[in-house]
Amino acid sequence: MIVEGAGIKYQPDSGEPSDTKKNELVRNKLVSKNRLAMINKRGFLKNCGALALGGLVLQRLPGYSMLPGGQPLNRLGVQLFSIPKILEKDFAGTMKMLSKLGYKEIEFYGPYTFSAAEDIERWKAVTPSLGFSGSGYFGLTVQQVKKILDDNGLTSPSMHTGLFTLENRMGEMAEAAQVLGTKYVILPSAQTQASLDGYKQQAEQFNKIGALAVKHNLRFAYHNHGNGLKEMEGKIPMELILEQTDPKLVYLQMDIYWTTAAGVDPVYYLDKYPGRFRLMHIKDMIKKVSFSGDGGDSNQWIELFPYMTDAGSGVLDLKTILSHAQKSGMEHFIVERDLAPNPEEALGKARQYLAGLKLNE
Repeated sequence: MIVEGAGIKYQPDSGEPSDTKKNELVRNKLVSKNRLAMINKRGFLKNCGALALGGLVLQRLPGYSMLPGGQPLNRLGVQLFSIPKILEKDFAGTMKMLSKLGYKEIEFYGPYTFSAAEDIERWKAVTPSLGFSGSGYFGLTVQQVKKILDDNGLTSPSMHTGLFTLENRMGEMAEAAQVLGTKYVILPSAQTQASLDGYKQQAEQFNKIGALAVKHNLRFAYHNHGNGLKEMEGKIPMELILEQTDPKLVYLQMDIYWTTAAGVDPVYYLDKYPGRFRLMHIKDMIKKVSFSGDGGDSNQWIELFPYMTDAGSGVLDLKTILSHAQKSGMEHFIVERDLAPNPEEALGKARQYLAGLKLNE
């Protein structure tokens, strides 16, 4: 996702959803007083003898992928920055489309009507070059959004928002989050620092935001956009942030595309810091590419936009990455194809691939 107010000069392709409709599959309910508590989202496997059947049923449910042993991949979500233009035209219709494709969760991006003025002004500055201006709840009240989500079997466990909103409008944001059932409030990117001292201050800032979020029954998470992953003064800044932030206050959202673009294997951080990464953005690369510099500015991100592709259509080893993510404690797997040119087709392909993926034990 592009950071609010990042000064982007990128003009994306536009696209309308195709008329392709996905068949909806019906979940079979296996009812029995003696059914065992097998590890799955619904806990409906009747007994060990029903395991094979239950596995086949789950494997074909929209939004699920199977691990050996019958464990489903967490409910698949969509970051709405993938499809802003069609959301501007028809929010309710787009939610219906996502539900039919098999997605279960959505992640909003800001600013919102309650956002801090600074975040709203930064967004206004960038929208002319983006070709759209919609964000937040797209002109709807939070109550209207809640009804639309409920009508389509969708939930919204997370939202992206700006730094000033996190620092100064947490209470207002918490009110909306409570209506929607949102738990994670996420900073989509942070400023690249000139020294390790700058990153130490950033870690302290994150701890303060995290403590404020906890007071409002929320969780703060940081989405790293690929910066801070190059060694500086003998230390990797991202590792400093992970080590100097309180795990009970600061969580992480990993974007596997930007992490890879920084020259880092996502598996390395998933294994080294189990439990810290709770949300993941899933996208793919046409071929392995890297930032021209340290990944610290939007121009370097834009250079790599043409190499994005649908999950399962590129060269990233998603099976291995997601397997390690599952073991690491990942809670939410979110498909993102920034400004997807053909939204329904792109998200449909990604969901189909991920729903059929069998992860390693």
